[in-house]
Amino acid sequence: MTSLASARRFVVTAVLTIAAAAVTACAQAPPRATHLVIVVDGLRPEYITPDLMPRLLRLGRRGVVFNAHHSVYPTVTRVNASALSTGAYPETHGLLGNTVYIPSVNPTRGLDTGSRANLDAIAQAEKTLLTTVSLGETLQRAGRKVLAVGAGTSGAALLLNHTVAGGAVIHQEFTLPQDLAAHVVEKLGAPPPAARPNAARNRRAVDAYLTIGLDEIRPDVTFMWISDPDTTAHELGIGTATTRASLALVDAEIGRIQDTLASKGLLDRTNLIVTSDHGFSTHTGTLKLAEFVAPFARPMADGSPDIVVAEGAIHFRAAAEDSRVAAIVAALQKRPEVGAIFTRGATGGGVRGTVPGTLSFDVVRWNHPRSAPILVAANWNRDRNEAGYEGASTQSGVAGHGTSSPHDIHIPLMAAGPDFREQAVSEAPTSNADIAPTLLRVLGIAAPKEMTGRVIEEGLRRGPAPASLRVTRTTETVSTPDGSYVLTGHFTVASGHRYLDYTEVKRP
Repeated sequence: MTSLASARRFVVTAVLTIAAAAVTACAQAPPRATHLVIVVDGLRPEYITPDLMPRLLRLGRRGVVFNAHHSVYPTVTRVNASALSTGAYPETHGLLGNTVYIPSVNPTRGLDTGSRANLDAIAQAEKTLLTTVSLGETLQRAGRKVLAVGAGTSGAALLLNHTVAGGAVIHQEFTLPQDLAAHVVEKLGAPPPAARPNAARNRRAVDAYLTIGLDEIRPDVTFMWISDPDTTAHELGIGTATTRASLALVDAEIGRIQDTLASKGLLDRTNLIVTSDHGFSTHTGTLKLAEFVAPFARPMADGSPDIVVAEGAIHFRAAAEDSRVAAIVAALQKRPEVGAIFTRGATGGGVRGTVPGTLSFDVVRWNHPRSAPILVAANWNRDRNEAGYEGASTQSGVAGHGTSSPHDIHIPLMAAGPDFREQAVSEAPTSNADIAPTLLRVLGIAAPKEMTGRVIEEGLRRGPAPASLRVTRTTETVSTPDGSYVLTGHFTVASGHRYLDYTEVKRP
């Protein structure tokens, strides 16, 4: 009996010892890394200097800087918000512009995708908003969650986690899920009004992450949308004193994020990724696309025109006759304010569009059932503005983006944290569609096949050295039969993925 009792005591003691050891091991195990993607709206690489943005500059030097990062074309906010949240291009996610034409919602005009109400209307009419799976949905299936906080438009914030899959969206105009809204106002206060610079709203978005995000929601991935310098530069221009002040304020917020993470003991286990949605150009205002196309329209039965122009997309409300498409394109090719023109791919594939002198939609990954027959970019040049910043386009307004110029396409990307290289620089091409699949790789979750962006392996600590990637540069040129319009696309290729660097047009 004594021997049996002793044996039982030994077994119990052993079990308790093993259990205690397991608890100790769990307590001592390093916590799981988290990921913060900061999107600084309209940030050009030239802005990141010791004078304007020292904290962001130091973040890049601590980690890895990608010198060949690309905005997804069209180089506008909501197209790139969708690319960031889906790891795919417009050909897959189906959000084709800042203004889109969805006839099931409104048959006579385009819809501003900056409005959450318009996005909700598209989702209701089309049964889906984005026509692919999102990062948030993929993470939800793996028991993870995404938080989106934003200071820009309500549409941009929603697109970062449009199904609110297992996480939340916090914006100055709304909070999802709705039962979180009162708590957000209690913690953050009433939303401040918009301003130039938009510092108060940017600060509120940062506060949402640093308080509700870190302390309560504890997301695996956070998308943070900072609205400056875009908000300020659109109205006042590139390089003005106020725009420069907005950059300094954004940099201070990025510094505050890092300091707060450090004070909470979280900096060493947080992957910080900073990028933008697009670059920026000074505008000359000579392209009036809707006015130019209007004479080609015919009246519908109700008297309204049968052509709708949504940004650079020219839609036909009825079936688009090839002859009229070709006539519009031919007329546009004669206009010096018009840059690259894209049409559906010619039979047999390739880079040529169906209309002579155009590039295929496939070149810019824009070939979707929602696409228009014609996509037009404003022309651009390398002129410098009064502040010395290179790059102008023929669009309306003071300054902006949306073209296929290098000044709108080339944007910053840097990453620092436990999963990324330290003190490194990469010249390999990347795009905003590559960020979601890279996050999934770091999280150990398989990316769905719909995520057509590539994993940025060379930026990861355990990945191949950036210099080991084979990078090639190619050009594709198309022209009208008489040679009066010559369009060239410049591309970079890495790991089987082709990136549009820019287009240029010559009219000999």
